[in-house]
Amino acid sequence: MVPTVSKNASVRFPGEWEPHAGTWLAWPHEELTFSHLAAVEKVWTDLIRLLAKRETVNLLAHPRLSARFSKAVAGLENVVIHDVATADVWLRDTGPIFVKRNGSLQATCWQFNAWGNKYDELLADRGLNEKVARLAGVPCVKTGMVLEGGSIDSNGAGLCLTSEQCLLNQNRNPSLSKVQIETKLKTHLGFSDVLWLGNGLAGDDTDGHVDDMARFVNEKTVVHAMVGEKDDVNHAVLKENEARLKRYAKVHGLKLQAMPMPPCLESQDGPLPASYCNFYIGNAAVLVPVFKSARKDREALSILKEFFPDRDVVGLDCRRVVEGMGALHCVTQQQPVEGG
Repeated sequence: MVPTVSKNASVRFPGEWEPHAGTWLAWPHEELTFSHLAAVEKVWTDLIRLLAKRETVNLLAHPRLSARFSKAVAGLENVVIHDVATADVWLRDTGPIFVKRNGSLQATCWQFNAWGNKYDELLADRGLNEKVARLAGVPCVKTGMVLEGGSIDSNGAGLCLTSEQCLLNQNRNPSLSKVQIETKLKTHLGFSDVLWLGNGLAGDDTDGHVDDMARFVNEKTVVHAMVGEKDDVNHAVLKENEARLKRYAKVHGLKLQAMPMPPCLESQDGPLPASYCNFYIGNAAVLVPVFKSARKDREALSILKEFFPDRDVVGLDCRRVVEGMGALHCVTQQQPVEGG
């Protein structure tokens, strides 16, 4: 699909389904994040092998971890290992957001404050986006604003999905108004319109990242999380977001597709932000977090297969991954191809 041109034609944030030069990942190592590290490493092994079929996987990992990841990359030609230590794996938020300016690739480097200064130990990943930009050989543009990649989603043609709970939170950019935040998004990411949802999932320590709630699967279609049970902790929030999406759909000619939510998963601290919407669209496959619920896993995979008939739609068991408060989209960052 050739995207239409947004009002800010010189800058464009490609849709995730558009061709990638590669995907950036960091190898998991932090046991405070993942208490079942071996199970999480198995997910990364599958993730790398599926992505490497048709794009370069750039893996950030300190050499001291080589004994743990060497089997995952054995025999794969499309994997490049970079000697970069990371505090954690959340490259969707700590890596750069790649855009195209007049067809040339550019890395927008936003400020990272560990989701509102919640985790001091993860502030060590500030500046990781600039390192990735250098490794990619792509110019880095510093924006001067706190933003995580998981808090926005692009249709590749000027529309941005985001949430008020996250971007308007006083723990991110207290000196910026809503209009000023929109201006930053339009200036650096080429958006012409920002579609605001309300609050995010219960248990989401990112303050409502949109990639757990609603995602573009093409220029004109949004899949969005829904639960039918009125006593579900997420029912009211997702119903309100659906109402907003319906209003936006009328204005922008969008189609909406409801996506089920998995059965509620909980930790000792409360509900976990498990969602089928946290999928990642690679060149060869759409990789979907699943949670060993036969009916709902199957339904989610079937919905996505309708939109991606030319790619494998593969479920990866993320029950142990989501204990770290994220899933597949949270740990991946796409680098689009040059041109277009």
